[in-house]
Amino acid sequence: MEAKIVTVVGASGTLGSAIVRALLEKRAHVRAMVRATSDRTKLESLGVTDFVVADLNNPASLQQALTAEPRAEAVIASAAGFSAHSARTKGDNSRTDTEGYRNLVDAAKNAGVPRVVLISILECDKAPKVPHFSQKFVTEKYLAEKRQPYLALRAGAFLDRAQDVVAPKVRNGVFPDIAPGVAIDMIYSPDLARYAAEAALDLPASALNQSIDVCCNVPATGPLMAEAFTRALGRPVVAKPAFPPLIFAILPLVARFGPPHLRDQIAALAWLRKGGYVSHERQKQKALFGELPTIEDSVARYCRDKGLVKPTAS
Repeated sequence: MEAKIVTVVGASGTLGSAIVRALLEKRAHVRAMVRATSDRTKLESLGVTDFVVADLNNPASLQQALTAEPRAEAVIASAAGFSAHSARTKGDNSRTDTEGYRNLVDAAKNAGVPRVVLISILECDKAPKVPHFSQKFVTEKYLAEKRQPYLALRAGAFLDRAQDVVAPKVRNGVFPDIAPGVAIDMIYSPDLARYAAEAALDLPASALNQSIDVCCNVPATGPLMAEAFTRALGRPVVAKPAFPPLIFAILPLVARFGPPHLRDQIAALAWLRKGGYVSHERQKQKALFGELPTIEDSVARYCRDKGLVKPTAS
């Protein structure tokens, strides 16, 4: 049986490369969609040899990429334009999350792509004042409007991040609590990557055309996370506020006069601190992907992967 071809949009990113790894572990053929300027080194080291060059803001390039032969059986979209991406490129790349995704949906529909797996955001339909959250919901609605078969994986807050600040803090016995007193739903990115691969390769067509919350088994406060790290590391870890109180006093000024990516991050933080990052529907995730990962197991795997603990002898 020939390997199924899956096109990964945003393949060179941190999450994108994790998705590529998960697909390769399932023996899929990965077609990485990258920009002309993207660094392919990491993808090539994973064994990717099939690349298509396209830009979400260039509809013609998307059409060419998605009609490449042999045709892909699924597209996984993990690209992001807002937040840190804008800071690195000295501009407002939010067009990627708006016009860019609309272009991608149009190209997928025109190319007859059997399914699109969208990496979305937990409770994005309830965050109209958070730009890159609400824009994911707009894309979900556009997929449905265009009748493009899709599955939207609404991910909780990442336990690990592209610029990971948790590991160095935990090494010093501190878990940085970004929302003291507030429980949030979290996910470890390898789990999200695994779900994306399963959604692209294994789920039946009857599971499509819906949004699925993707998170651990329970929402977690900072102290609960600190307890999980304490057990995983065998030494005390305590939760401490990630930001001093003074920061929140000046945030309204930054939100008013700061650049777009900072305004977006501030809006997301304010929404999170009000308890917005909590799933109200876990049964769909369990039905499609099995038992939800626990906080304790996710933290233990994170600690092993980050080299915070020595691997156990086999």
